[in-house]
Amino acid sequence: MVKIKDIAERCGLSVASVSKALHGKTDINPKTVEYVKKVAKEMGYIPNSSARMLKTNHSYIIGLLFIDSTNSGLTHEYFSIILSNIRDECKKHGYDITFISNQLGKNECSYYEHAKYRNCDGVIIACADFKDPRVIEIVESEIPTITIDYDFNDHSSVNSDNIQGMKDIIKYLYEMGHRNIAFIHGELTSVTQKRIKGFYNACSEYGIEVNEDFVREGRYHIPKVSGQITRELLQNKNRPTVIIYPDDYSLLGGITEIEKQGLRIPEDISVVGYDGILLSRLMRPIFTTYVQDAVEIGKKASEKLIEIIDNPKVTLPERISVVGKLQEGQTVKKLN
Repeated sequence: MVKIKDIAERCGLSVASVSKALHGKTDINPKTVEYVKKVAKEMGYIPNSSARMLKTNHSYIIGLLFIDSTNSGLTHEYFSIILSNIRDECKKHGYDITFISNQLGKNECSYYEHAKYRNCDGVIIACADFKDPRVIEIVESEIPTITIDYDFNDHSSVNSDNIQGMKDIIKYLYEMGHRNIAFIHGELTSVTQKRIKGFYNACSEYGIEVNEDFVREGRYHIPKVSGQITRELLQNKNRPTVIIYPDDYSLLGGITEIEKQGLRIPEDISVVGYDGILLSRLMRPIFTTYVQDAVEIGKKASEKLIEIIDNPKVTLPERISVVGKLQEGQTVKKLN
């Protein structure tokens, strides 16, 4: 079996330098890293994870907790981009990803127990019921964690700026002449609460009177629900001039219902989505939607967790906010 010492002799480098190069450390010349990895591959070197853990006290495994009640997360572009960039960023630093669940074989366990069983150096909680005692248990344990779109006291998190996102949408609608605005939001999660706050704050700022009958609770990523609510909104005598949807898939449900009613977008009614998935730019008309920076969210979550793992005594808790941007598509009509 090829050892690090053998690679060091072939490369004419110290064992420490070769170890750093193979383990993704950043304090070594990139050309040296490339050369060492090339030689290691030629020699058939295979890392011994058990030996590595004994030596470094690290498994170089990061757990990913992703519990999606709608079962659409892994196929939803927004979440898939976040997960993909978590994986890629962790890989750059020499870490592998494993999913955390409440099952070990046929036996049920807690998320904490699963993370310990997998020897996780840290856990990224990307999507979950953050009030679940099993989630709180792992956050409050000795295992470093970072959450996405939820804040725990004295813990790091990465958040899409949902308050600013809603403010940007309302500002744009105001400038386009809309005052009679309907808002279909998702189920009452922390993300939804921030969007609702952003909605009311922005409406107040621009002097827009909110019709409470037009603020409705839907479901994320379920077009059928948003379609039903759209039908109800369109039956109102003083129907809204624009409807904001919780995400771009929900917007599709709204569009389908609007077309069933014989109405045109945006000539008869305007619509706005959220997330900014690729589909929003492929559809005709192109969606007006708020584009969340899923790439940056995934990267920041990974970087911060690895910083906590590598420097636990000096790394302070941090709430990282990632700002998106408004995609001014073709689904909002300018009113006089």
